Amino acid sequence: MGERLTFIHAGDIHLGAPFRGLRALSPAWADRLVHAIPDAYDRVIQACVENQVDFLLLCGDVFDTDKPSYAHYRRFIQGLKRLGDEGIKAYIIAGNHDPYPNWRTVIPDLPENAYLFPSDKPGFVCHEKNGEPLAVIAARGFCNMAPGDDISEGMTRAAAEEKCGVKAPFCVGMLHTGLWMDPYKAPTSEQKLMASGMDYWALGHIHKRYMNSETNPRVAFCGCVQGRDIKETGDRGCFMVTLEQGFANQVEFVACESVEWERLRVDVSQCAGYDDVISACIRRVFDENAASACDEMVVRITLEGTTPLHEMLSREEALESLRRELNEGYPSFYCDALLCATVPPRDKRALARSASFYSTLLNGFEKEKDSKEDALLYLQEEFSKRGLTLPGSVERSIDRLYELGEDEILSLLEKRGDAR
Repeated sequence: MGERLTFIHAGDIHLGAPFRGLRALSPAWADRLVHAIPDAYDRVIQACVENQVDFLLLCGDVFDTDKPSYAHYRRFIQGLKRLGDEGIKAYIIAGNHDPYPNWRTVIPDLPENAYLFPSDKPGFVCHEKNGEPLAVIAARGFCNMAPGDDISEGMTRAAAEEKCGVKAPFCVGMLHTGLWMDPYKAPTSEQKLMASGMDYWALGHIHKRYMNSETNPRVAFCGCVQGRDIKETGDRGCFMVTLEQGFANQVEFVACESVEWERLRVDVSQCAGYDDVISACIRRVFDENAASACDEMVVRITLEGTTPLHEMLSREEALESLRRELNEGYPSFYCDALLCATVPPRDKRALARSASFYSTLLNGFEKEKDSKEDALLYLQEEFSKRGLTLPGSVERSIDRLYELGEDEILSLLEKRGDAR
């Protein structure tokens, strides 16, 4: 049987991150989220202990600031010491939020089982098990690179084994990099990482999960361990990675968050009044929460659908009243914003036949729908210019996008009252 290696890939913990926007709306929920980030770090440590992994990789931005509070500093050290008690190593790199020079006050207190790699150049360590080399780790923390520089320069399997003076069953790389997703923060290329000979690249900085392959991932971002705002929706956590000689890499997501952020859309077209709207929102939140990895949730709800309630729901005071009523019902959920994207009932066929600008507008949309292929080609070209791939969902929902465009323009004209 071949050698086997297991480790936790985590990063972007951001101990001490503030929640300024939410604090203005709900100090209680802002305080809850301040505790959620250290709790998520504790869950990373717990995952290491429960799975008795060989080591933990922390891929930068452990702290949200270069001057962490004493409480967050001690929480971090205590987690590392707990790993040490279990015989588990921790390998760490600095990120752009907690640059290497600012670790000088932390390094003296790092326990013996923790090792901080440099940021000015690659560092190399041999991880042993039962007195034998099991893995060579090549890592480099975030560094402000000159334009055109590549943070992964010099980080290959051959270089790692030469520096460590051993041949190990596994070789793992670790970087805090924007890869191609954020070309301004210590960039490198996926192709270069894949050609390096490493068995797995553990990356930090990008706050969403990404793996270059579902069947044999070798380049991966685990994302942040706890969402901090509405931009960081969905389950958050770390990866448990298993490398085994002769087999494809296995990467398992481990949820660490205690509060999930979500954007929800609620169809209110069948609602007859306020109570029905409230009920529809609550059902939608419960359905989403049932599929999540935690009990508590902060949601931003957008009401949609064709409804006679449109005029009422378009009023800010009505939406705020509905939002407050929602938040009074269930302490495990919090709605930070309630938005209206409903449309009033319209007879578009009658409008298209009328002697008004509406007729010209709607008939123009119909002609555009006949050339959907041209529209998709245009979108593909625009996405390509930005180094992005057009999501398949756009093509599947192109008819719906045209309809939304019609409704948005009609709503704007109605507000201005200049479509006659």
